[in-house]
Amino acid sequence: MRLRPAPLEDWLRESYFTADIDISSSGVHSYSMAELRALTALRHDDLDRLVFDDGYSLGAPAVRAAVARHSGDVDPDRVMTTSGSGEALALVMSALFEAGDEVVVVRPGYHLLVEYVTALGCTIKDWHLDPERDWHPDVDELAGLITERTKAIIVNFPQNPTGTTVTEDELRRIVALAGEAGAWLLWDGAFRDLTYGTPPLPDVTTLYERAVSFGSFSKAFGLPGLRFGWCVAPTELLTDCVHIRDYTTLHVSPLNELLAQAVLENAPAFVQPRLDQARHNRELLLDWAAAHSDLVSLAAPAGGVSAFPRLVDVPDVDAFCDALFKKSGVLVIPGSCFDSPQHIRVGFGGRTDQLTQGLERLATALQETRR
Repeated sequence: MRLRPAPLEDWLRESYFTADIDISSSGVHSYSMAELRALTALRHDDLDRLVFDDGYSLGAPAVRAAVARHSGDVDPDRVMTTSGSGEALALVMSALFEAGDEVVVVRPGYHLLVEYVTALGCTIKDWHLDPERDWHPDVDELAGLITERTKAIIVNFPQNPTGTTVTEDELRRIVALAGEAGAWLLWDGAFRDLTYGTPPLPDVTTLYERAVSFGSFSKAFGLPGLRFGWCVAPTELLTDCVHIRDYTTLHVSPLNELLAQAVLENAPAFVQPRLDQARHNRELLLDWAAAHSDLVSLAAPAGGVSAFPRLVDVPDVDAFCDALFKKSGVLVIPGSCFDSPQHIRVGFGGRTDQLTQGLERLATALQETRR
């Protein structure tokens, strides 16, 4: 397989570390090790007792059990811990798909969910989210894409980059559509804990036997650098994943799993403060967009911490984003990274002062394009 470059990662590779103000991220404000220890009561002695042996292929039993509880009391035997959810997605897709398989994906969408199956040689059918519907998924359109050849449906709700999501009734209809076709349903739940006005959706694996769900510390938990993730899947599929992993990472670091278990056992202490901050920041973003409706058109994100506004009068959004970074020090993501060239991704999960300053500079730059 040959993967195409990921424009999102190319855009962030260096600028992520040098931006004066970063309002591009799809995650919340990151925690420090000191904060992690304070929120978990993890002591230096706990770290000192750790021995750097090899780990379990599927993850340490206690950590898998903690993931299972967090995912809605699923069977721990169906859990695999991974180096971020990206590894879990790559392992599952490598185990499931062959060239020629028909797979439905969501666009605009996160590159891993689209490009990996493309590189495997799958036949891709796009489930398009329509900005005229405020990006809200049309499940009837999905139904029209599914055939007897459909091997899998791959979604991520709440969604990156648009912030849209589905209702629980719509989730259950998607499950029913997958079941009627005998298709796999891969559900990236990285933003599952970040919702506004509605509770988090149930883990799809509790509703459908051919479902796989994915989770991560990189978004709602504010721990992207820990590189901890997981999937919940049928045990026979996990066996196939292990056989692939035997040629790559083998297992998750025991240090990562020690920290991950402590975090999972205190999950609300990590998630709730960042959700509260994101909810406040979301209102600031919506107020800003309303005040500048001549410059941007924004659908209110229902989940996650990214929004996907359209720039009203900017002919070359890539060039605008590059100039915004170089002249104003503000980092946003051009929509071309998601095949939507008139849009930008704005993250609102970080510090409130950074968001406020970033939006002010963004508005000034947009106003200057009209002069």
